[in-house]
Formats: sequence, C-alpha cells, structure tokens
Amino acid sequence: MFPLSGSAPVPYILAAALVVVILVARRVPVIGGLVRLATWGALALLLVTVLGERAMVDPYLARIATFLKLDDQRVVGDTMRIRMSSDGHFWVRVKLGGTERRMLIDSGATVTAISTGTAAAAGLTPSDGIVPVVLRTANGSVQAQTATVPELRLGNIVARDLSVVVSPAFGDMDVIGMNFLSRLKSWRVEDNTLILEPHHPQATAG
Repeated sequence: MFPLSGSAPVPYILAAALVVVILVARRVPVIGGLVRLATWGALALLLVTVLGERAMVDPYLARIATFLKLDDQRVVGDTMRIRMSSDGHFWVRVKLGGTERRMLIDSGATVTAISTGTAAAAGLTPSDGIVPVVLRTANGSVQAQTATVPELRLGNIVARDLSVVVSPAFGDMDVIGMNFLSRLKSWRVEDNTLILEPHHPQATAG
C-alpha cells in the first residue's frame, strides 16, 4: 500500500566518474578544454538529477525545483498533469489547509493516509472512532485513527471534507488514495503522465 522510493546510486557513480576523467585530462592538455566543458555540463545534469530526487521528500528543495522550472506537475486547460518520477511513482505537492506536503498518489490505496506529523501540522485531531480501523501495509496490519481534512488542494483540484487515516506506522509517508481519485471527473495515465480532470476546476493559487 505504501511503496517506498529508493535513491538510485547513479548520480554518485557519475560524480566518481567525473573525478577520474578530470584527473586523466590534466595529463593531456590538448583535450583539457573540451573535458572542462563536458565536466560543467555533466555537473549541471547531476545537480538537476539530485534536485529532482530530493525534491520529492524535501519541501524546501521542491520550491527550488519549481523556481528552476523543473517541476513535475502542471495545470493544462482543465486538467492536472503529473509526470512520472524516476522511481516509477507519481508524486504531487498538495496543500492541506495552509500546510504544504509532498504526497504519493496510489490508486491501490483505498483511502488517503497521512503521517501523524502531517496531521499535527495541518491542525487535525485524529480519533479512534466507534470501530477500530485496521489497515494492511507492506509491513503487516496496523491500527489507525481517522480524521477529516477540511480542504485538500492539488493544483486546480480542491477536495473538501476528505476522510483520511492517520498512524505513526506510516512514518513520513503521505498517500493520496482512491477516496480522492473517485471524486474526479476522470483520471488516467498517458505516456508516463497522470492526468487528473476535476468536475469543477478551481483557480490555482498565485
């Protein structure tokens, strides 16, 4: 239910390869200029790659990625389009009231699930309810509390009074589930892009 994204070692291998190339180039002055040019280009690519990966879990880096136009989500007409991440998942920036979070969209999750930290930051008060909620996760069954998010905003999509489950067992993971997706007019995946179409598109925040 809650797939975790792993950090691929490719950027670090690339960095090590750059060091080796630079050391070799110093012994061959004729190609030194070309190597330096290629090195700067590779460093720029490395920076973009690392920034893109870390922005998924770090809201501060996510703002930098947006500023540099490296964002992976955008509004096109009446639809919200999310590009597939390098880990094969769809990550989005959402606002729960005034709290911004990076969340994973998981059509395999029945209900939207948030961490206890996110619930506290959003000012939610989870409760046990009359019947205990037990969820099946990759690590086994966990008991969770329930809460209601007054407003969850994703680009031009606004979901009000959205039910969520809350548990410390989720760690730092926040997941958007089918109870959010089912409110949309339609949703589909085309060319590694998740396309969300709301019934009533809202104006995006400046």
